[in-house]
Amino acid sequence: MIVKIKNDYLPGASKLLFNLSLKGKQSRHRTKLIKLMEDRWKEVAEQEKALLKEHCHLDESGEPKKKEDGQHYDVKDAEAFKKDQKELFEEELVLEGGDAQGMLKTVKTVLLDCDVEW
Repeated sequence: MIVKIKNDYLPGASKLLFNLSLKGKQSRHRTKLIKLMEDRWKEVAEQEKALLKEHCHLDESGEPKKKEDGQHYDVKDAEAFKKDQKELFEEELVLEGGDAQGMLKTVKTVLLDCDVEW
C-alpha cells in the first residue's frame, strides 16, 4: 500500500486524524502517522524559509525583510516566489511498505469505518 499526501494537506490531515477518538493499536498507529506528517511539515517550513531567503530582500542579519506593514515579506519577484512555493506545497509525502504497512492499513480501516462524513 502506498499513501501520498501533498505537503499543503499535511496540517489538515494531521488535525483530522488527531480529532478521531481512538484507543489501543488504532491510536498508536494514528499517532505514528501524525508524527511523520508533523516532521515532514517542519521540513516544509524550513524549505519555505530557505525560499524566502532566496526571493526576498534580506536584513542586516541575513533574514528576509518584512514590508512596512510588518506582516508581508519584501519579495523581489512575487511571481517567481509563488511558483517555487506552489511547487514545494505540491510535493508529496510518500509512505509505503516496511514499518509503514501495518500503520497504513490500520489508519485506512479507521477512516473507512468511522462515522465521519467525508
